[in-house]
Amino acid sequence: MLLREQLTRLSSSDWAPFLEAESQKPYFEKLDAFVTQAASAHTVYPELQNIFAAFRCCPAHQVKVVILGQDPYHEPGQAMGLSFSVPDSCKTPPSLRNIFKERESEFGPVAQPHNDLTPWAQQGVLLLNTVLTVEQGAAFSHAGQGWETFTRAALEYTAALDNTPLAAILWGKPAQKYAPLFRAAAGHRPVLVLESAHPSPLSAYRGFFGSAPFGKVNDFLLAHHAQPIDWLQ
Repeated sequence: MLLREQLTRLSSSDWAPFLEAESQKPYFEKLDAFVTQAASAHTVYPELQNIFAAFRCCPAHQVKVVILGQDPYHEPGQAMGLSFSVPDSCKTPPSLRNIFKERESEFGPVAQPHNDLTPWAQQGVLLLNTVLTVEQGAAFSHAGQGWETFTRAALEYTAALDNTPLAAILWGKPAQKYAPLFRAAAGHRPVLVLESAHPSPLSAYRGFFGSAPFGKVNDFLLAHHAQPIDWLQ
């Protein structure tokens, strides 16, 4: 099956115990069959080797921040397996453009901005979507097939790991549904949950702009003796 095949790429990762256990569950078998069939009949994004890129780029023991997206970009050349991120060669999508505007309002302009958010992931930012695959040109086409169960399990696993500080940035109502999951971890580790409107053009002016999430996360990390994120990378 396609998904289990891709998970072999993470067999040496510290995510492997979670991924191996999850891949044996009945819902995952059905999800794998669905994605395998969809990929044989349609163009599916991201490219197969990048479906689990969020886990490849950000080891479990390094996760300090979670930024939760919805589903991958569904146009050619955009999706790369990290929420909100696209390759530098791509035109900046509207939501990412607004994320960068908010970052600029906090830290000033970036000399050489990157659409590829891999440097954030490599510093401990888990850039995870609630649904990890999508059919070309059809947003949310792979919703309701099991990815949401997988994502919730991944977030529960992350929240339960240790007593280091963990910040969750939840933009929009779909992401905010996961807020209780993070707050439940506050009994054994410092937790910060930031909720605001989504950065999309339809909602950014309803509370995303001016929310200052990046500075708040860094203040929280520093207060708990953790290395802040260099959001300018």
